[in-house]
Amino acid sequence: MSTSSWKLFNRAAHYRPCLRAGFCILFLLAPVAAQIKDDARPIVDDSKTTPSQVRDPKLPTLWIVGDSTLNSNAPLRGWGQELAQFFDLSKINVVNRAIGGRSSRTFQYEGRWDKVLAELKKGDFVILQFGHNDVGKYDDPAAKDRPSLHSEGDETAEATRLDGKKETVHSFGWYLRKYGNDVRAKSATMIFCAMVPHKDWDNSGHIVRKEREQWVKWTANAAAATHAAYIDLNEIVALEFESLGSEKVALLFGDARTHSTPAGALVNAQLVISGIKALKKPNLVKYLSLTSAFIKPSAKTHVKSID
Repeated sequence: MSTSSWKLFNRAAHYRPCLRAGFCILFLLAPVAAQIKDDARPIVDDSKTTPSQVRDPKLPTLWIVGDSTLNSNAPLRGWGQELAQFFDLSKINVVNRAIGGRSSRTFQYEGRWDKVLAELKKGDFVILQFGHNDVGKYDDPAAKDRPSLHSEGDETAEATRLDGKKETVHSFGWYLRKYGNDVRAKSATMIFCAMVPHKDWDNSGHIVRKEREQWVKWTANAAAATHAAYIDLNEIVALEFESLGSEKVALLFGDARTHSTPAGALVNAQLVISGIKALKKPNLVKYLSLTSAFIKPSAKTHVKSID
């Protein structure tokens, strides 16, 4: 195991007493988990809660947008919930608007993106990750109106949502390009992150990366098309998991293969920071706190800076 892997894992040491117990539970439930097709992806109701707010309007803001892998309810946790500690909050606001159960499509039609745009100002940053809830068929009631079309072109399909409203559904790539173009139009900066991988191992001890054939590729293409920055978080996290090994990685998940424990969220957040450090543009390094000093930049091949 690499030195960096040990550091990443040991930074989560304060979670380990409960994680040891959790590991025993996971071990006992492993035969059951193996039979589960996918983890539960509930649609979180935040109608009675106040969303994360800008602390100091005079400062630039880093907006976090995405699904439950960025923001989960306890006992699970998303990497967006751990990100602020690595920034100097006297220099930048960090606002997490990610929410469980949303896709690139639903974050739009629910009006959540419009609310972010209403507050987004020149000089702000958006870091965005979608893909986990875009799977499934766009008109399947069981998918809860979440899937986008599994493509990246301008094709559309008409659908009737569960609430009876008609909707024109676009491709995953189309939605991501809209996010990128909207941010650019506000003179702000977009950073696209490829979706974090599932905890799926092959027989040779490697993380299975099936999502790279679609969601990861389409995210990278949307970043290029909208002149945004890109972090291949899928590959960065997968490589770190392979370095740690399956037993330690098991402690980082709160369900069979998708959602993080607090320790897992912390590791993923550190890996996001490693990607941010590798970017030449935008330069978010100047906003980082001393807490991030131990994190080394990821390989340049895993990021794409703004042209």
